[in-house]
Amino acid sequence: MGAAIASMTGFARAAGTTGAVQWLWEIRTVNGRGLDIRVRVPNGFEAAGEAARAALSKALARGQCQLGLTLTRPETAARVRIDEALLADLAASVARIPRPAGIAPATLDGLLSVRGVVEVEAEAPADPEALNRDLAAGAERLVSDIAAARRSEGATLKGIVEGQLAEIARLTQAAEDCPARRPEAVRARLAATVAALTDGTGLDPDRLHQEAVLLAAKADVREELDRLRAHVDAAGELLAAGGAIGRRLDFLAQELGREANTLCAKANDIALSRIGLDLKAVVEQFREQVQNVE
Repeated sequence: MGAAIASMTGFARAAGTTGAVQWLWEIRTVNGRGLDIRVRVPNGFEAAGEAARAALSKALARGQCQLGLTLTRPETAARVRIDEALLADLAASVARIPRPAGIAPATLDGLLSVRGVVEVEAEAPADPEALNRDLAAGAERLVSDIAAARRSEGATLKGIVEGQLAEIARLTQAAEDCPARRPEAVRARLAATVAALTDGTGLDPDRLHQEAVLLAAKADVREELDRLRAHVDAAGELLAAGGAIGRRLDFLAQELGREANTLCAKANDIALSRIGLDLKAVVEQFREQVQNVE
């Protein structure tokens, strides 16, 4: 399997509740030339955001990251407490007092309105220190989860890239074995072309051989094939080493594309041209995939 690589694409979240406060960390990452972390947190929680940014900077090497913190503070819950002992004393006292004419008897709502009988206790807000501790622990989980998600995506990506490199190697060998590259094949095509242009009279055999050799030398793709193999081997070594190899793989993809283009330009036969076009297509697919490697 070799060492692990990571994708630059991932998503993670960490949520929790501290007192009456519900909090949610979320992060999304996509590919990027460098490491770009953008943080969005509520006012007053900038320190928590910067701490999370610092942890991400140590865990990730490349990618554009959108990190956000959401806090939900529900309406403050209130608890009503009735001092039943005091209410009973008031009721007993009122009952013992003679009621003057024209005075209505005491009612329950009147007794409840007496100060001290009913108390409304607001729920205490979350402890700031506890909230900061929980946010820090949540950010730590978030960083671990996003790194794991990117490694998991990287494992899939590695398999795809290795398959593409194997196909590039196969097509390179097919170009190597293509009969059209042989001088005798070039000579036969040249002879047919000359015969068609000269009504079958042809050229002197020695002259024809010399021209065929020159054309074969001009169309020789030996150096391109050698460089294609070298780049495939280099990419394989990078994948085996693992780590943050995306930029170097991207450079190799550009080099592979350059050699494939040159091979197509030099191709002197339909069969070799088709191999070159297939090679260009696979190299482009390889380039697209390595854009996501960290």
